[in-house]
Amino acid sequence: MNMIVSLRSLMLAAAIALLTGCAASVPLASNEQDAASKKFGAPSTNMAGVYIYRENSHFGKALTKTLSIDGVAIGETGPGVYFHKEVAPGEHTVATQAEFGENSLKFIAEAGKNYFFQQYMKWGTFKGSAGIQAVTEEAGKQGVLQCKEAK
Repeated sequence: MNMIVSLRSLMLAAAIALLTGCAASVPLASNEQDAASKKFGAPSTNMAGVYIYRENSHFGKALTKTLSIDGVAIGETGPGVYFHKEVAPGEHTVATQAEFGENSLKFIAEAGKNYFFQQYMKWGTFKGSAGIQAVTEEAGKQGVLQCKEAK
């Protein structure tokens, strides 16, 4: 019985270390590019802007998760990181790598508008997983302002 309790304690400690351990690092854009994106200007002509951010949380700090738009990887996130991309008007899918496959969200982009999404970490069966949700423009801007832009 004590051996089972010890094994469970060891597994719990390992899971906590994995999910709260050292911060994952991803390549960052220049300070100039980051500052320009944080002006939240109108997208290029006949395009829509997409911001996807991940808050700087201790939960899942050691994990990176791949983001994609319409099935094309745009990069990996770590805590306190965001991506800014442009898409053509129409239906699109933003997705994040999860524990088993991906979690995705469809949206319809209109030219001239910016859209904001938050990637968030969550518990998984064997390791941390991730989800994605649309957020309001106000919440999205506040979230992005707390992060650094990824390359």
